[in-house]
Amino acid sequence: MIPTSHPLAAVGGAFNAVFVEAEAAGQLMFYGQGAGGQPTASAVLGDLVAVARNRVAGVAGPGTTSYAGLPVAPMADTPTRYHVSLDVADKPGVLATVAQEFAAQGVSISTVRQDGAGEAATLVIVTHRAPDSALSATISRLRGMPAVRAVTSVLRVEGLQ
Repeated sequence: MIPTSHPLAAVGGAFNAVFVEAEAAGQLMFYGQGAGGQPTASAVLGDLVAVARNRVAGVAGPGTTSYAGLPVAPMADTPTRYHVSLDVADKPGVLATVAQEFAAQGVSISTVRQDGAGEAATLVIVTHRAPDSALSATISRLRGMPAVRAVTSVLRVEGLQ
């Protein structure tokens, strides 16, 4: 669930990538081959060399870094966009009551798509960035609404928008 304009969207084939956002360093992307005969052999050989070096040095593995003591931010405080899919009753007012619940929890809606199918409808909502705790509270409240038959998926959306 990333926009096609995001650098990770261009990663394909035998390549892997990790995208990191750090306060001090900004956005970083690490990209390279991660599958196939030669890349795998290279990784295995690198691991064997590291084990041999550690054995010669008399240590079990790499030492700790200066980053080991840094706190990890609580997930509840982490702002992210979300893609929420709901199975709802297809009747007037359902969209309004669902939107009101998002607003009550402080979660702003970016886009909405609703497809009706007789008495039921699929409602897909993409949010603006919101703390995980606010989205979790919204989902909990939606699950208790009579018009919401099921919360079918909740996915984090990565990217700048």
